[in-house]
Amino acid sequence: MGENTTITVLLADDHPVVREGLSAILESADGIRVVGQAGSGEEAVLLAARLVPDVVLLDLRMGGMDGVAATGLILRESPRTKVVIVTTYEDDADILRAVEAGAAGYLLKGTSRSDLVQAVVAAARGETVLTPSLAPKLFRARTVQAPLLSDREREVLRLVGEGLTNADIGRRLFIGEATVKTHLLRTFKKLSVSDRTAAVLRAMEQGLV
Repeated sequence: MGENTTITVLLADDHPVVREGLSAILESADGIRVVGQAGSGEEAVLLAARLVPDVVLLDLRMGGMDGVAATGLILRESPRTKVVIVTTYEDDADILRAVEAGAAGYLLKGTSRSDLVQAVVAAARGETVLTPSLAPKLFRARTVQAPLLSDREREVLRLVGEGLTNADIGRRLFIGEATVKTHLLRTFKKLSVSDRTAAVLRAMEQGLV
């Protein structure tokens, strides 16, 4: 996204007070505009298809369709939209399912104003939005044997988890951006995932990073 492009956001939460609070925070930030609010997963899917926002902040648990189901439907209709799950549940396995459905990441509802704004901007740029402190609480190691990743692949994934872009990772590791992409593609195949966020979460779950 260009530096002067306004980021459009759709808010989805079944509590009006929460929606209004998030809206007030985001509308006060430069370069962000809240284009719609939804009170249910079903409404979020319909509004996302009509408005095609850059980012959807989506509550994990709502009456009717939950955030997991809504994530998949939103991305099916609006593939370029980035969905960020916002939850109060620190140990809910549904968060992992939502990310595997294509969500760009997850945040806690107690996230600070500045971190919320930064997360929206990062998601709109296609970056991973994660709350690292939640990872140990969210996932238990699987009994299946974890795929073998090279030291470099682990290093690249760790930096992805810190929110760095491919270009940033290349500069940090003194390798080309194309090489970073190659490492990520190999990692996706080994972890049986299709995007950066799912790769980081799967690696965390299996104790690889």
